[in-house]
Order: sequence, then structure tokens, then C-alpha cells
Amino acid sequence: MKILLIEDEVRLSEAIAHILKENKYSVDTIYNGEDGYHYIMTNVYDVVLLDVNLPIMNGFEVLKRVRDEGNKSIILMLTARSEIDDKVLGLDLGADDYLPKPFATKELLARIKALSRRNTNYEGDQKHFGDLIFDVNNYKLIKKKKSVTLTHLEGQLLELLMSRKHMITPKENIIVKLWGYDSEADDNNVEVYIFFLRKKLKYLESKVTIKTTRNVGYSLEVNGNV
Repeated sequence: MKILLIEDEVRLSEAIAHILKENKYSVDTIYNGEDGYHYIMTNVYDVVLLDVNLPIMNGFEVLKRVRDEGNKSIILMLTARSEIDDKVLGLDLGADDYLPKPFATKELLARIKALSRRNTNYEGDQKHFGDLIFDVNNYKLIKKKKSVTLTHLEGQLLELLMSRKHMITPKENIIVKLWGYDSEADDNNVEVYIFFLRKKLKYLESKVTIKTTRNVGYSLEVNGNV
């Protein structure tokens, strides 16, 4: 799962990002509201953690702007403000949840997990496609009694393709999802990890294949009956 963290306190941001990465989330960190707005509008994040007290554009302004423009990203507000009026304002503007600082690590992780269930593609800790089961927590790809462990990026790529079912996922979306909005990764990086995934599907003797649509992207397909 990919998370966008918009928090201007650098040390706090680094601490939260470390906790999330330790729990196998992919995280991009942004330190002001204006940049945060643009990142949210890419629509590549599963959950957005949005602080209220941000420079350039505060969290409420960011939230109002993205909702006014029809963006439906799942947004959890993070703030030192605990007053009822502030909570009501955030929720009225379209926040999915509200977590006042300071907060316990377990509570943050529990809120993120609960919010991720609101995604229509959510399948719990396991994702299914064709004859495969992907154990998201342990990065294990399973076919009956046979299994293989994926690297972090392989797992992120497979989870993205599985969430989109048979739809084509453009290379540009894969780059942003796996390496971040400002990454220098290119098509070659994507092709390398597609190659790695294909090798592991072949090892499992799965009927699931990765289809290439030339100059567009990739999709998962099932060959024959499962």
C-alpha cells in the first residue's frame, strides 16, 4: 500500500515515515500544503495522512480544494488541534478520519488499516487473482502448496496489478506508485521488475500471466480455466 504523508515538522515526519516503512508501507513525504495538493491529485496513493498546520496552504484548504475538484482519496487528518469544532470542520470538508497529536503508533496503524478497507479493491491481508494468493503482510505469492517470497518492489507491483484486475496499468502509473512522483526511474526500471515477476509466476507454474500492451502498460490475465 502506498501512503502520502504531508507533515511540515521534519523530525516527526521522518519518525512517522520510519514507522510506516517498518510496517511494509511505501511512503512519500511532503512538507507543505501546496505540494501536498499536487501529490494528492496524482491519485496514486491508497491513504493520505494530512496535517492541518502546514505552510503555504493549510490542511483544511488542501482538503477543501481536492474535494471540490472531485478527488476521492482516503484522507486521515493529523493535527495538534483536538477541539471539537476543528474535528467537525475537517469531517465536514470531507476528511475520512481525524487523529489528534500526540497519538500512539498502534492507533495510527489501526486507523490506516481501517481506512484502507473503504477502498473497493480491499481484500484484507490476502489478495486473490486466478490461481494465486498474495499474502500482503509477508510478501508471499502462493499457488496451492507452492510459494515464493517477493521483494518489496515486486510485491508493490503485483499488488497494483491485482488491484486493477484485467485493466491495463500504464508504465507512468507504475513508476509513480513504486518509486514516487519525483523519481528518476524510467521504463527500464518497470521492465526489470516485470521480468522478475514473470520469472516467479513461471516458477509457480501459474496460469496467471502479465500481458504487455505495447507503448501503454501491463495487465494481469488468466490463461485457461483455474
